[in-house]
Amino acid sequence: MTESPIAAQARAIGYECPERYNASRLLFDNLDQGRGDAPAVITEDGVVSYAELAIMANRFGNLLLSRGLSPGTRVILFMDDEPAYPAAIMGAMKAGLVPILVNTLSTPDLLRYYIENSEAGAAVVSEGFEELFTPSLLDGTACATLITSGSAETPWLDREAVAAASDELEEAPTRRNDMAFWMYSSGTTGRPKGVVHRHEDALYTHASYARHVLKLKPGDVCYSIPKIFFAYGFGNSVTFPFAAGAAALLARGRPEPERIFNQVRQCRPTVLFALPTVYTALMRHESARDADLSSVRLCISAAEVLSREIADAWKDRFDLAIVEGLGSTEVLHIYLSNEVDERRYGSAGRAVPGYAIRLRDAEGNLLEGAGEGVMEVAGTSNAREYWNRPDKTAETMRGEWIYTGDRFRLDEDGFYYFLGRADDLVKVSGQWLWPLEIEMTLAEHPKVHECAVLAEELPDRRMTVVAYVVPVGNTVGDDALTEELKAFVKKALLPFKYPRQVHYRDELPKTGTGKIDRQALRKGS
Repeated sequence: MTESPIAAQARAIGYECPERYNASRLLFDNLDQGRGDAPAVITEDGVVSYAELAIMANRFGNLLLSRGLSPGTRVILFMDDEPAYPAAIMGAMKAGLVPILVNTLSTPDLLRYYIENSEAGAAVVSEGFEELFTPSLLDGTACATLITSGSAETPWLDREAVAAASDELEEAPTRRNDMAFWMYSSGTTGRPKGVVHRHEDALYTHASYARHVLKLKPGDVCYSIPKIFFAYGFGNSVTFPFAAGAAALLARGRPEPERIFNQVRQCRPTVLFALPTVYTALMRHESARDADLSSVRLCISAAEVLSREIADAWKDRFDLAIVEGLGSTEVLHIYLSNEVDERRYGSAGRAVPGYAIRLRDAEGNLLEGAGEGVMEVAGTSNAREYWNRPDKTAETMRGEWIYTGDRFRLDEDGFYYFLGRADDLVKVSGQWLWPLEIEMTLAEHPKVHECAVLAEELPDRRMTVVAYVVPVGNTVGDDALTEELKAFVKKALLPFKYPRQVHYRDELPKTGTGKIDRQALRKGS
């Protein structure tokens, strides 16, 4: 009998998980290993030990159970990055409940959708976000329990109620394949989809990516600029540090460059996780000149392609290479990655040990060796379903494989290069092209701080290519610069591969996960 791709990959990395397993052990196993006094979470205000965080988690779990919630009940977590967030995640899972990590930039309409779609019975909310949970928002939903990490009046249960709950909580008898937690997809088209993950999924991302790429150990401090509600941030700030007995540096509020540099100087993280947009903002901020990153041993970037200009400038300034990778909410974390000692500019890297990768050409045939095609991924951390979306589940979860819808080029050395979405191919003036190829080239121009290139429809139904550009510093976005940028791209690519229109902006809109918000650009925001 042929071994399945997922089983083969798990065996190759020596991965094992007991049948009875609860993901809260990522936190609580540290107590059994004698790390109760070790730092689990570091903030600008101080340190929370593993023992203290475990007590907080048990109290959250007991408080939720005391409200009549039964095993499997979903719990909305609308929280900023603070110690209460991982405590609420772990406490809910230990109690057999299912935490749902929600983007704190969600609109009331979207928040109502999450509550209704998940049939959540409770919500845990960071201080400052309570006003979003109005009676009209909750009316007619199953969400009857509201807990805040701060202080509040009725109907909220606040931090005093959490503190009054029992310190002891029995682990629910969950199994490795039971539902553990959700995240919602970013929803690039239509309503976001509830991505359902199981109890063993987070453990597997540690066994695959973290062990082989990050190589964390006790004493490491992980600082993730992307927030915990983002799958990337969840791994960086919760799964990986807890699984290794390391610590997470958490920061509430908006991550501005000067503040990020100050937090690094004050709290001394050893591993920094960010997005290309963040590295660009940091590198071009005036505080980069005097920034102290001497504590950092490893810098990770994911989600989008990092420009070579920024990567080189970062290496020159801080003597640190930025290691690029690519992951997804459906796979839970990074499944393609470069390594410190073996990298390719512009590449998402090679397959992370523990994941099988394959490409299909335009006819659906599997590629053998180097070439271009649409990527599929197989690994134990793959989500098995979108909640109540059998159509989208069938479209994306194809047996053991996740169909990503992303086009890649594979080179002879096993490195993958992102070419854009499979449906992004557009014909302009009779020629087929991918906007992302133009965008990546444009981003290398020294006068471009940030850019996005989109295919847009003209009033006469023809397609055109439009670039949205934030110029560097005091550079003026005028006709002369437009012609210079067009000529630069034509020379680097082909004469027909260039933006027909260039619009200049002071900044580009961002999604809650820090990516460029292309939908907002199309809508004229």
